[in-house]
Amino acid sequence: MIKILLLGSLSQLGSQTKVFETNQCALHLGCRTLSKARALARGLPRATAIALDVSSTAELDDQIAAHDLVISLVPYVHHVSIIKLAIKNKVHVVTTSYVSDAIRELDSAAREAGIVVLNEVGVDPGVDHLYAIKKIGEVHAKGGKVKEFYSYCGGLPAPEHAKNPLGFKFSWSPRGALLSQFNSAHFLSGNEKIEISNKDLMGAAKPYFVLDGYEFVAYPNRNSLPFQAFYGIPEAEEILRGSLRYEGNPAFVKALIDLGWLDAQEKAWLKAGLTWAEVSQIAMGADSSSETALVSRVKGLCQFPNEADSERILGGLRWIGLFSSEPATVRGGNLLDTLCAQLEKELSYRPGERDLVILQHKFVVEWQDGKKETSTSTLELYGDPDGYSAMAMSVGVTCGIAAQLLLDGHEALSSPGVVAPYTKEICDPIRELLEKEGVKMVEKLV
Repeated sequence: MIKILLLGSLSQLGSQTKVFETNQCALHLGCRTLSKARALARGLPRATAIALDVSSTAELDDQIAAHDLVISLVPYVHHVSIIKLAIKNKVHVVTTSYVSDAIRELDSAAREAGIVVLNEVGVDPGVDHLYAIKKIGEVHAKGGKVKEFYSYCGGLPAPEHAKNPLGFKFSWSPRGALLSQFNSAHFLSGNEKIEISNKDLMGAAKPYFVLDGYEFVAYPNRNSLPFQAFYGIPEAEEILRGSLRYEGNPAFVKALIDLGWLDAQEKAWLKAGLTWAEVSQIAMGADSSSETALVSRVKGLCQFPNEADSERILGGLRWIGLFSSEPATVRGGNLLDTLCAQLEKELSYRPGERDLVILQHKFVVEWQDGKKETSTSTLELYGDPDGYSAMAMSVGVTCGIAAQLLLDGHEALSSPGVVAPYTKEICDPIRELLEKEGVKMVEKLV
């Protein structure tokens, strides 16, 4: 029997078991705490829960050696150490994360070990690749050129559950989501390479229409430039991959950045016993911890463009509790993790609430006769409050299908090395099986 070690997020792992439970696979579900692993394994006849700390090299080495495949959904900072142990033990690896430079450097070692390290098989990255490669291939086959390519994705609460200052909710630690809004971004515009600094990223968010009934804003995400080569569109003059949020979210996150709350550096003064107001006072350099002094300092640091934004964001900071006299939950000795502790408390999903994954590609195509045509491919996927979340379905099932194809020895995934789904040969079989699970982008001329 094939043995699979699944590591990481409880919310994403669950839907992967849907794929493996229909096959002859023994699942070992590894979480940092045994209780979480047991909750995941409950009701799965071939699943076993284990407590596993991925930062413990010896423990991780033993577990990887006992399996045929490792699926890693832990934070990306752990992927390299996991892959190195998998290379040592000649065990295949699947992740949903981008191929980092550090992972790419392991390509030769993975080839020598005869293992496949398959990455970017979630939703973004993942589902986005499947449909970008499909459409671009069809255009090129008909003699057309993709002159502009835009792709935006958001993992959000359903609109009815997004009525909070951030317009956002968290099913895992807020740290990653917040830091993703504090990255620099690179993209192609008018055939020129554009860079936006991390501090300016949220200020670059603009309204963006996807479907009727939504009010989204969009901003560039990370580095879009390599996708000109990855997707095989040297003719493109515009390439931008970005993120979607509800209106008001980027402005609020920008305020948090301006106020210093996304600072991950340890602070000697940040100790248990301080109130939230006192933490805010010291972090911002306010005259006192009174709300009047804090509000005045916020206005000075943020330079809000209008009174409406000022009132909305100040109300949000108050709602989160950053002006309160309640004891602060200090975590990690830094402002970012301390803020995350509060956001987990105030902005986690409640029973009965559902999430939304929204993903849209936009292609501007030039045909041989000079005619231009615009089309979109759109995924609108809601979670089931009594079942899997939309994020679990889009990330977990995509990853599970790709992993099963790897285990089945599919020809497209038979060559060892570091791999990502940038070819028709890899994308087509994953996409075809994914559509049978109800995850599909709908194509439309506009």
